[in-house]
Amino acid sequence: MSTRDIEKLPKSLDFSHHLSDIAKARAPSPLKTFYKYYGRPGLLALAGGIPHPDYFPFATLEATTLAIDTYSDTPGEPGSPSPLSWLWNLFSPPAKPRTTRITVPKYVSDPINDVNLATSLQYTMARGIVPLQEFLQDYSARFYKPGFSDFATLVHTGNTDAWSRVIYNLLNPGDSLLVEEWTYPGALSTALPVGVHAVAVPLDSMGMRPDALREILENWDETARGFKRPRLLYTVPIGQNPSGLTTAEARKRAIYEICVEFDIIIGEDDPYFILQEGEYEVPEVRVKRQKALVSKKMTEEDEIEEFIGTIEPSYLRYDYQGRVIRCDTFSKTIAPGSRVGWFTCNPLFAERFERAGEVSTQAPSGFAQSMITQLLVKTWGMGGYVRWLKGIRAEYTTRRDALIDAIVHEMDVELVRGEGILEGAMVFQGTVKDDEKGRMVEKSRKKIRVSFVPPTSGMFVWLRVDFTGLLPPIRAPDEEEKDANHETRFWIKLAESGLLILPGWVFRGEKDHPPSNPNVYGHYRVSFSDSTSENMTKASKIFAKVLKEYCHQ
Repeated sequence: MSTRDIEKLPKSLDFSHHLSDIAKARAPSPLKTFYKYYGRPGLLALAGGIPHPDYFPFATLEATTLAIDTYSDTPGEPGSPSPLSWLWNLFSPPAKPRTTRITVPKYVSDPINDVNLATSLQYTMARGIVPLQEFLQDYSARFYKPGFSDFATLVHTGNTDAWSRVIYNLLNPGDSLLVEEWTYPGALSTALPVGVHAVAVPLDSMGMRPDALREILENWDETARGFKRPRLLYTVPIGQNPSGLTTAEARKRAIYEICVEFDIIIGEDDPYFILQEGEYEVPEVRVKRQKALVSKKMTEEDEIEEFIGTIEPSYLRYDYQGRVIRCDTFSKTIAPGSRVGWFTCNPLFAERFERAGEVSTQAPSGFAQSMITQLLVKTWGMGGYVRWLKGIRAEYTTRRDALIDAIVHEMDVELVRGEGILEGAMVFQGTVKDDEKGRMVEKSRKKIRVSFVPPTSGMFVWLRVDFTGLLPPIRAPDEEEKDANHETRFWIKLAESGLLILPGWVFRGEKDHPPSNPNVYGHYRVSFSDSTSENMTKASKIFAKVLKEYCHQ
């Protein structure tokens, strides 16, 4: 998106009425207001109690980084070593990965525009170092193409910090928050202790349901609920955590227009944005597709735009008022421990978030900012970063495929068209296999027990286990009431058998109102992000074995 194109867009509306009492009361940090003068030629700066950079014990900061094309941009075999790799290594040592050495010096001739430790390790403004600011502004403009002209970007220390700033700057104790009926528990852990009420919105195969959202807002009864109608919506639209669902354009437009109608701010938490793996294909189809691939030569700019064109757009693309607060992070594309991310939002909210940062986290660590900026801005550039992202996406696609392949192998599975809330999706339905001696399982026992929609994004497969036909569990004397259900009991059996996944109750949008009866349906989030193919196969065997035993006890 060119500067001229951006200038033609409308400016954001004034959303100051959405600010919390804390946000309205917070003035700029009196110490930080003086930093805008630092760096001016000829200025004699004797105002701050800042350490002299000569006394920083780091002369340089250095790292060896992987090549941008370390990973193929085409899904294939997982990047983990093969079981026989030790044998081959006896005769020929493994090839070392290609690397690049990057160095950040302490001093440079242009300390504002070049990465340097004297600046990045010093007390500074909460908006971060200038080269990183400029990169993020460009990235958001190109990847998200916001529908309003005056969008701003601001660094934060990861999406947990970002969401905390959103809650404290937009909501007061007693306010309410719209969430998906299955949602990321960390978001609730931030909001609930503040006295914010969660209101869950049902999902279907395409994400949050606009009809359900409208029904909640139109029929809101403040007296019956005991609190005001929500003013903020929290959503993970790509690779939804935990369900793996992806909200596409038509659904995002519909939800956005409802939020315009009811004056709701959208908090878009999108850590899996790049991990859009696409539709799952069975192994035979994948092999044929890979054989048919034809590489084509493109310019760097064309490759960037082609990659962006393969990604489901952000809510920002449809935001012509500035009511979307997008939270991004480098956790899934660089490293979680970097603790660097950024907001893209209207300038009013960005300014309030910056003021909040001045008196809390301030800017992200200078070490992390230095390394990430030197890597992305000075070494890779946008084209190099995109090539890295393509490789990362392909790797997670391969891992997703490996987990689903393993689950399908351990159960008798059929692929059916979804009905009801899963209409429009292809659903895998599984029954337990015949026993190990080849004896047929009785027909009455060949009940569909497991179903799931293969995720097109993210890091998780969301399994539903059908417990119908089983007697409700009897609560044990030493068992908490909340644990006396099939969902929790089956999860405990899995953990005791050596498989740890997460049960559905962890992700309930409203803790006291589960989306389904846990004695009828159990839900489980299974991650494919950091395991080997071998371990995913072992995990699937354990899951199938314990399921058979649990349902036939």
